[in-house]
Amino acid sequence: MDIRMPDRTAPVVSATLLLGGQLLAIVITQFHPGGVANDHPAVFAAYAGSGTWTAVHLGQFVATSILIGGLVAFCFALDGRAAPQRWAARLGAGAAVVALALYGVVMAVDGVALKQAVNAWASAPAAEKPARFAGAEAIRWIEWGARSYENLALALALLLIAVAAARTAWVPRPVPYLMGLAGLIHVVQGWVAGAHGFPPAHDVAIVAAWVVNLVWMGWLAVGARAAHRTSGKPLS
Repeated sequence: MDIRMPDRTAPVVSATLLLGGQLLAIVITQFHPGGVANDHPAVFAAYAGSGTWTAVHLGQFVATSILIGGLVAFCFALDGRAAPQRWAARLGAGAAVVALALYGVVMAVDGVALKQAVNAWASAPAAEKPARFAGAEAIRWIEWGARSYENLALALALLLIAVAAARTAWVPRPVPYLMGLAGLIHVVQGWVAGAHGFPPAHDVAIVAAWVVNLVWMGWLAVGARAAHRTSGKPLS
């Protein structure tokens, strides 16, 4: 598989998918039921009362799929002439696909299994509630693990692709460094989720990743359009 792609529309497509997917994910997440995520009795009650749970999680999966698609497209838009750069892009694309697969697991656990479990707990007779609650917590802990490894896979993808992008002429110089910073923030997210679940520190890391991602994706979009103009092809 050759990572080089002479078609200069590829940078524009990849940057559009990345920025669009991230913005869509941020907007949809605002509709997720709130609460202190590690306060399970309170937050499970909020989840059970949510009527938009399925739609929100489906939307999050679609948005993340678009974003990951943009990452993979970005790999193919890189001018990888040196072997280390080509392999970094290939491995980064593979890690991004793994991250999307793990995110699918997260959505299946959180978006489907946890919702059914908290609904059953909320509607159970008093005698059954402790057992139902224990079942919901077990599913939540599975979510912690899946979320942790999904973040670590995405971190690996970002770090590898940043290495590949560092020597690509059309990519603005700060972008690979910001991608690497985003990757490190996802490492923090993965560690915190795996060790402690979803404390406030995890929320801070999510917002930090959003901010850094929007900066480098926006900068990349500017560079991609400049590269497209330089190629002499009309922009749509």
